[in-house]
Amino acid sequence: MNGAGRPRPQGGIELYAWIFMRVSGVVLLIMVLVHLAIMHIINNIEVINYHFVAQRYATPFWRTYDLVMLWLAFIHGVNGVRVMIDDYVGSRGWRLLSLASLYVLGFIFLALGSLVILTFNPARPF
Repeated sequence: MNGAGRPRPQGGIELYAWIFMRVSGVVLLIMVLVHLAIMHIINNIEVINYHFVAQRYATPFWRTYDLVMLWLAFIHGVNGVRVMIDDYVGSRGWRLLSLASLYVLGFIFLALGSLVILTFNPARPF
């Protein structure tokens, strides 16, 4: 074992999920710190409004940045919950129901979040 918790998987999809969790965690940490710096340290709460977001989303870079951060965070979180379900839900039926619910809800929320980012029209006020 590598410290506390589960041992590193030897192969298959579990190994790729294990690697993804480590890599996405580091990338997310950097992306979230940049987001925090821009949205909460450099710009104060009086500056951040619809026009600030519209100006930000007028460029493809920030849309892509936020979309990548959303996807990484959601997949990272869903994968973490999947591991917890595998660890703590003993009954095969309940595990199947829990995982199916997790994947359906995860897909719906990821699709809705992506839809908001991709269809936001900076020229059209709310």
